[in-house]
Amino acid sequence: MALTDFLQNLDELSTAAMAMFSSAGDAAALEAARIEFLGAKSGRLKTTQKQLGGVSKEDRPVAGKQFNETKQKIDAAFKEAQQRLSSSAASPVDKPQGNFDATLPGATFRVGRLHPITQTIEELKDIMGRLGFSVVEGPEIEDNWHNFEALNIPLEHPARDPLDNFYLATAQTSNHDEMLLLRSQTSTVQIRVMEKTPPPVRMISLGRVYRPDTADATHYPMFHQMEGLLIDSHVTMADLKSVLRLFATSYLGSDVHIRFRPSFFPFTEPSVEADYWWNDNWIEFGGAGMVDPNVLQAVGYDPEEVTGFAFGLGVERLCMRRHSITDIRELYKNDVRFLHQF
Repeated sequence: MALTDFLQNLDELSTAAMAMFSSAGDAAALEAARIEFLGAKSGRLKTTQKQLGGVSKEDRPVAGKQFNETKQKIDAAFKEAQQRLSSSAASPVDKPQGNFDATLPGATFRVGRLHPITQTIEELKDIMGRLGFSVVEGPEIEDNWHNFEALNIPLEHPARDPLDNFYLATAQTSNHDEMLLLRSQTSTVQIRVMEKTPPPVRMISLGRVYRPDTADATHYPMFHQMEGLLIDSHVTMADLKSVLRLFATSYLGSDVHIRFRPSFFPFTEPSVEADYWWNDNWIEFGGAGMVDPNVLQAVGYDPEEVTGFAFGLGVERLCMRRHSITDIRELYKNDVRFLHQF
């Protein structure tokens, strides 16, 4: 075969291949074009390559070079067509096609929402903020000083029993002797605030606490508390009861019935339990009392100069009363059908 004829065949092959690749409108058409020109057995490029054997020996280097250039051009045209079709599939045309109505809403999707406990916490912060209380936070892993000793709970007190707390076997304080534990009450935040803040103090703290309770309708080994503390001059039990009643009516409604029962806590004296009436029963939702002078002295306050009250309320108990939930365990099953109601 003459060199001129071979080169002409290459030009025609290149022109035809590039035209077919560029006009392919979908993957099927492009694949058909690939088989026709780049097929390993019967493709037109393969057939033309066989014609190299008919070119004279002295013209074969020129023919071979031109063949390789043509093959590269056809391969590049095929890859460019592939990329064009891939881009078209990934980026739909912006213009409306056919009877498409651009004003119709898109596909529906599920909108998430805050967990009912989180909703409750945010509302409690808002209510107590209107009563003048600032929100503070504290660590969930505590030492014995903040969780017990500064709260007037001595070493021999039953509340410090390892069976009643989650002690962390691998965690120790800086002196390498004292074990750390998951806090059993948010009262620890009171101590941390009073250690750093001179009176007057008016704060609340909301967060998780941990006790090895058996889970039932009203108990859970992890739950949330709202701790409140007010320290000033001439603070009385009447102030405490007024604040708790205002809070209860603000969150649970003006028709809620509240009672205060005498009780005992090592860190308050006198102490009371606060209950609300629900489903023909009195349900405890927190404890409170006047801050014990020993607690004031532990943080450097003078009990002769200031007094105060403290309270710890169960967030879950309040949430359950508000939303008529009869079993605390429902809040932690993560059943979307249940949580979606709030």
